[in-house]
Amino acid sequence: MPLEIVRNDITKMSVDAIVNTANPRPIVGGGVDRAIHKAAGAQLLAARKKIGDIATGKAFITPAFDLPSEHVIHTVGPVWQDGKHGERELLNECYTNSLRLAAENKCSSIAFPLISAGVFDCPAEIAIATATLAIREFLVDHDLDVYLVVFDRKSFKISGSLFDDVQSYIDEMYVDEHLDEEYRDDFPRRGFGGHISLAEELREAKAMSAPMAKAPAPGKARSLDDLLSEIDDTFSEALLRLIDAKGKTDPEVYKRANIDRKLFSKIRNNPAYQPSKTTALAFAVALELNLDETRDFIGRAGYAISHSNKLDIIVEYFIDRSEYDIFTINEMLFASGQPLLGC
Repeated sequence: MPLEIVRNDITKMSVDAIVNTANPRPIVGGGVDRAIHKAAGAQLLAARKKIGDIATGKAFITPAFDLPSEHVIHTVGPVWQDGKHGERELLNECYTNSLRLAAENKCSSIAFPLISAGVFDCPAEIAIATATLAIREFLVDHDLDVYLVVFDRKSFKISGSLFDDVQSYIDEMYVDEHLDEEYRDDFPRRGFGGHISLAEELREAKAMSAPMAKAPAPGKARSLDDLLSEIDDTFSEALLRLIDAKGKTDPEVYKRANIDRKLFSKIRNNPAYQPSKTTALAFAVALELNLDETRDFIGRAGYAISHSNKLDIIVEYFIDRSEYDIFTINEMLFASGQPLLGC
């Protein structure tokens, strides 16, 4: 699980290192800083005093003492002014320098709070975007489990326009699905003496009023059928064939899927491996499959995309728009209270 957003108290995270949003001077500040010092005990402040002042963006490491983690990495986030004084760059340095320290100290896992998003007044959506950008860039060349710890889901904010757009898409899909269920047996269906639902009537009317779609070229097979010619391929076999067919490397795909190397190795070495649905969807995103291809691909693991499932609708929203950034998808899933892909 290279990057997972979790709702938790950072002082309770059992990881190799937790990151403290430290005061620039060797004193105990408020918020996360105070909570970490309280949980770690007086020895942490003594170790912090040995470091001295910390410049904005820099990071230093100490033992964690009474905390369940092994280390505390102390970094000083920027105070938000107006975004024109290098705040984003300094915030990026906080994450990058902390991650580098963790790697140098052979940590395999690290937990971050949302740096500068509290009393330092950095807008939450900017704090989140900067954090995920810095972390994802670091993970390209490093194997590390990273947790972004959010104490309260309400404080986790993404772009308002994106959130509203996805919610509208969810509402539309839910309306169609619920209309199907509610009116399935109430209206006559044309042909063979059956019935047609109100939802189908509405969809037909909508389709008739929409511009005519361009028909596919005659004789052109769907791309996934070309890549997965054998219908009895297992999920694992299909995944490996797709990676080769698309000219990608294993690390490129499992990192884009937000999957760790150990899990990918299990999948690669076990043709009968049964993935979770979130893992299957994560690989569909990493391979940049379209919706038809995604349905065929996850179907090999026994899954389907359902409009009664919020997670499925959100993933469908992004795939339908050829937007394959798994970190953005996971931010939306977290904000909507859904499981994350790949984690």
